[in-house]
Amino acid sequence: MVLAIMNCNRLETGRLEPDRLKMKNQIKVLKTGDGWIGIEKPCGISVHNDPGKDVLSIVTAMARRGDIDLQGACAKEKIRILPVHRLDKDVSGVLLLAFTPDTLRKLGVYFHQGLVQKKYLALVHGNFDESEPGLKAWNFPLSKNAGGRKNPAGNGKKVKATTRFTLLRQSPHYTLLEILLITGRKHQIRRHAKLDGHPVTGDRRYGSKKSIAFLKNNYGYNRLGLHAKHLEIPEMAPPVLLDSEKIPPEMEMLLNQDRP
Repeated sequence: MVLAIMNCNRLETGRLEPDRLKMKNQIKVLKTGDGWIGIEKPCGISVHNDPGKDVLSIVTAMARRGDIDLQGACAKEKIRILPVHRLDKDVSGVLLLAFTPDTLRKLGVYFHQGLVQKKYLALVHGNFDESEPGLKAWNFPLSKNAGGRKNPAGNGKKVKATTRFTLLRQSPHYTLLEILLITGRKHQIRRHAKLDGHPVTGDRRYGSKKSIAFLKNNYGYNRLGLHAKHLEIPEMAPPVLLDSEKIPPEMEMLLNQDRP
């Protein structure tokens, strides 16, 4: 199921006004389960904190209108969609949401205990040595508070951080990686990539302003090259398994159009 994600205006009643909705992007519903829903979030849309325009507002409005079948949900007017975890505004991909408080608490325990497997696609600058195939790793320690492009490791006490990755494709100037997060520090993939000299494409916080301008002006590339591809909770019964099957089109385009 694909739902239109709208730029919604909010009435005084707190409801979304359908007549003023404008097409902005699309949300793909991947799967629903007992008290939860898995979607594919577009880049450039906040999960919350932007009432009427964020993912929670829009999915809630769609559910109340009956566009999503939430099995076991209470009355439509009382449906409330809740985030189980977060994706940054500029990150696209798999997002797990709950529509009952009990499910939110249950799923939150799995995240807190590190029992959730998460994989990402990252399109980064530069190339890697393909003569050494297989799983590679970044192990740069990171502080709790993320720094910017000049200090991605951050200030203060640093703790262990591990990001594993596999090379998928390379063009003359860019590389597509499959990322497996072992630890979950703030902006971990983006910070590790920058520390290794391979910043994520389109990264306004850790990448260079010059590279961002180049990609925008020459390729029309105007997104962060980071996509949540896979989320799995194998310990849950039945297991939660969410997959985004395709590479985002902007990332695919850059790989295909890049020339020596």
